[in-house]
Amino acid sequence: MSEAIVKTDFKFSNQKNLYVGKVRDVYNINDEYLAMVVSDRISAFDIVLPAGIPFKGQVLNQIAAKFLDATADIVPNWKLATPDPMVTVGHLAEPFMVEMVIRGYLTGHAWREYKSGKRTLCGMPMPDGMVENQKFEKPIITPTTKALEGHDEDISREEILAQGIVSKEDYEKLEAYTLALFQRGTEIAAEKNLILVDTKYEFGKKDGQIYLIDEIHTPDSSRYFYAEGYQERIDNNEAQKQLSKEFVREWLMENGFQGKEGQEIPEMNEDRIKQISERYIELYEQIIGEKFVKADTTNINSRIENGIASCLKDM
Repeated sequence: MSEAIVKTDFKFSNQKNLYVGKVRDVYNINDEYLAMVVSDRISAFDIVLPAGIPFKGQVLNQIAAKFLDATADIVPNWKLATPDPMVTVGHLAEPFMVEMVIRGYLTGHAWREYKSGKRTLCGMPMPDGMVENQKFEKPIITPTTKALEGHDEDISREEILAQGIVSKEDYEKLEAYTLALFQRGTEIAAEKNLILVDTKYEFGKKDGQIYLIDEIHTPDSSRYFYAEGYQERIDNNEAQKQLSKEFVREWLMENGFQGKEGQEIPEMNEDRIKQISERYIELYEQIIGEKFVKADTTNINSRIENGIASCLKDM
């Protein structure tokens, strides 16, 4: 297998700090720019799994870059350059401490809540009589808190405003941007015979301007169904054929792991790692509609470091 990048620790000119997230290593450059390395780490149930997945970081970074470009007319975004297949450099914005989750279909977390008997999610009503993976009449926005550590928690619009997490004026803009981005993502997916099922967006503010930040419409942040056969599978009460990292979660659950205390992460052998890597590449090709070109992984750390350093010199 090619080398997977699970850790970086570069030192750049004017670097203030390094934030290591579940998947991304984010370098703060002079409190003005961010250099984000999308590593090959993989997380599920808010836990980083022990093995890296070759080319996963490249897949996510390149999908996000393409969708940021394809939605820049809706809302300004943080991206300024992609100096390496695994790197995006852009504006440093102060993040809003909520993630804007939007759902077009009753699946995943929403379905698990629905199945348990709940008929509201984050204050949004879910009608009686729905079945798993059924389309909502209109997409629903179900925000979560943005946890620096541990699990994000469901939160309603009313709670966000009552707690002063986001001002009413800004939150109304976030809702409008979320709906417009989801509509654009839905249209782009339909061109590829896919259904954008649900996703999340993160926003920040810089100099009074709201920016779309982080990834967008990737298989880590979004769920896609194949459009072909969707209704037939609903009618036959069958699982949908989907493009997301849900297959990783399902494998973990089958092996007794849901991120709960005392549970052991199942071993990911070489075959399993290769299978996940190939699945991510398949996701890229389906979502983007182009052949995935693997970047040269010889001296990959130097490649990334030199690319970022060169980009920052020109800024």
